[in-house]
Amino acid sequence: MPVRAPEPVDDPRDQPKVAVAAGADGARLWLPLNALRAFEAVARCLSFTGAATSLHISQSALSRHVSRLEDLIGCKLLERRPQGLALTPAGAALLPVVTKSFDGIETTMQGLRRKAGTSGRMLRVHMPPTFLHVMGMALLREFRLAFPNISIDLFSWNGVGLPRASASDIAIVFDRPKYDDAVRDPLWLISQTPAATPEIAERCKGMDLETFLRSNELLHTRLEGEPFGVLWSAFARRFDLDIDAERGLTLDSEALTVEWAKGGNGVILVDVDMFAKDLADGHLVTPYDATCESGFGYYLAVHPDDISDPAIALFRSWVLERFARIKTSD
Repeated sequence: MPVRAPEPVDDPRDQPKVAVAAGADGARLWLPLNALRAFEAVARCLSFTGAATSLHISQSALSRHVSRLEDLIGCKLLERRPQGLALTPAGAALLPVVTKSFDGIETTMQGLRRKAGTSGRMLRVHMPPTFLHVMGMALLREFRLAFPNISIDLFSWNGVGLPRASASDIAIVFDRPKYDDAVRDPLWLISQTPAATPEIAERCKGMDLETFLRSNELLHTRLEGEPFGVLWSAFARRFDLDIDAERGLTLDSEALTVEWAKGGNGVILVDVDMFAKDLADGHLVTPYDATCESGFGYYLAVHPDDISDPAIALFRSWVLERFARIKTSD
């Protein structure tokens, strides 16, 4: 299936997670845990490249974390030498303390996990209904086979943007390009075109596009939080068509709308990448050369505070790598 999946880029909002620890006098000292974790990885590897690979984040994000930690402490922890990275005296003093602290936290949490009978990590993942139906289930099967110790708690919401009701660790969302509190990796931008069964196309052969759309039922997918007919309205503006974009039948997901269209019940604005197989198999045809970007796309979204969480980082990098392979095979 052809999809356009740009490589992930660093997000300027990738800020270190901050926690507090109590001092002897009861005061709270700010501890940048993500920055400490980044420093430990670089110090162990003595390589930004190796550390970034082990943490599943970019080298630039890793470098920012270490720089912020150095700014907070007020001295350099690492220095670049002709033969490579080396720890400064301050870095050499800090590294064993950080490693011992993280080892202690990990050991205690593993003990509590065993005591509670929990053998693996649970990720709460969101996918839109159509993505889940067409691609997501196969994607999750592959991930579970590769990483059986990471359990998935999956939920779905048919709206634009991040789900409102339930918190997720990581989400695939249907949305417009935007900046918000989430780090967003584009999977693909949606290109759409009118599609119908071969029988409808044959019956309407010779009509111009505007007459064709006026002569057939328009099929819509419900998008929570968006005006009714938003996709058809945008399409009509793009091609300067005088049609009633709010006329027709609405269904709860694009997958259902496609199935309805395949029954010969109207015309759908189809995502040409998501439903490439239905178009290739001839279940639906696109009788007009009228394809345009919808203004929406699918994105992988995660909160910047969680981007260094090992399970979340693994799921994110695995999904992005898979879509990069699909793009390469186009």
